[in-house]
Amino acid sequence: MECALCKSDDDRAVHLVARSRQWRVVRVLDTPEHPAYWRVIWNDHAPEMTDLSPEERSALMQTVCKVEAVVRRELQPHKINLASLGNVVPHLHWHVLARWTDDPHFPQPIWGARQREASTAHLLRLEVALPQVDRAIQAELMNR
Repeated sequence: MECALCKSDDDRAVHLVARSRQWRVVRVLDTPEHPAYWRVIWNDHAPEMTDLSPEERSALMQTVCKVEAVVRRELQPHKINLASLGNVVPHLHWHVLARWTDDPHFPQPIWGARQREASTAHLLRLEVALPQVDRAIQAELMNR
């Protein structure tokens, strides 16, 4: 079975933000109502956290936490959703998703029942801000 997360990281669905030997961070582009959405992907095809050594698990979670911290600092969302599901794609990855109380699905998950219409003004502000957030994530992770 071909793994979607083993394929390219810079296409219409995602934008590569940062990469190391162990992991990579991409911004998800195919959720237009929730554009402040990143994935931290383990490079090796491992399905579960316990497939990693303790040191590798620590490195992965430190990366997830650094991405979360930058997103909180730069965008000041009301909440950050962190998830590692892997039901559809059994390749270890974490979702880092900024949420606001007025987003279309809050407090439901983004695939839950719609609660309201998306705010065009908010989405436009995010569109302007996200490239800077990507640069800040890259700087934090690559120590620049």
